[in-house]
Amino acid sequence: MRQNVALTIASLVSVVLFTVHLTHDLVFGLDSMSRAGTFTVLLILLVSLYGTVELAGRRSGYVVTLLLGLLAVGMPVLHTLGPRSTRWGFFFVWTLLALGASGVFSAALSVRGLWRSVRDRRADDVARASRLPNGG
Repeated sequence: MRQNVALTIASLVSVVLFTVHLTHDLVFGLDSMSRAGTFTVLLILLVSLYGTVELAGRRSGYVVTLLLGLLAVGMPVLHTLGPRSTRWGFFFVWTLLALGASGVFSAALSVRGLWRSVRDRRADDVARASRLPNGG
């Protein structure tokens, strides 16, 4: 259970840092937000928050947090491909690095949770088959 708490906290940190990062992009003119873009961001945040909070401990929740973690890891990578981000200041670069770190941590915990859920399901299937008459 402790692992799910750590994953939930790390994923929520990623969501908060993503919104701070997106705000930086808008303020510094790296991105412009249209009405469709706003709804897209809100949809991404809704799915991220629902998967993190409501689906915690379930396979679908692990998949959502894994995707969120991989997207968070991609942000610093994408910004190093474009123009130099250092000219926008310390906090912008720190946000990117923190977002990447929390993304790696979330992704690792999600993979571990998915692996455990698959392993536990196999163990349950084997236990169920051994209880069947004639060995299954």
